Amino acid sequence: MASHFRSYIWDPVLIVSQIVLMQCIYYSFLGLWLAGVDSLVQTSRSLDQIFSYEILGFATMQGRLSMMAFILNSLTCALGLWFFIRRGKQCLDFTVTVHFFHMIGCWIYNAHIPSALSWWLVNVACMALMAVIGEYLCMRTELRAIPVNSGPKSNL
Repeated sequence: MASHFRSYIWDPVLIVSQIVLMQCIYYSFLGLWLAGVDSLVQTSRSLDQIFSYEILGFATMQGRLSMMAFILNSLTCALGLWFFIRRGKQCLDFTVTVHFFHMIGCWIYNAHIPSALSWWLVNVACMALMAVIGEYLCMRTELRAIPVNSGPKSNL
């Protein structure tokens, strides 16, 4: 039986814990980015900024700043993919899962599926950024040269 490099074993506990970890990273850093943005313009903080699709829009300054916070959060989550998932093949899976659960949270919070085009555009752009940058970082790490120790040779 040949050994396989990076052979995978089905581990549902690991997968669920990684999903929970990525959700925690997503909402923690989104909250921090929104708090930073709110401190710039002195607006009040609320859960509407995270879950209400009506906040995200191009018409108001708060909407544009919230969109900026979502985009910055996708960059932070890409770093989370790099640190905790570490597999380029799984970056898209975890990105879509995080945003799917966010959509479910928005659906529950608003009592209906988000209908604003700006909400969908921001989330699709954030998914693309998070997946592509996370995959790039993971692939760069995976393809790093493996150092071969070339110690002193013995003369026999």
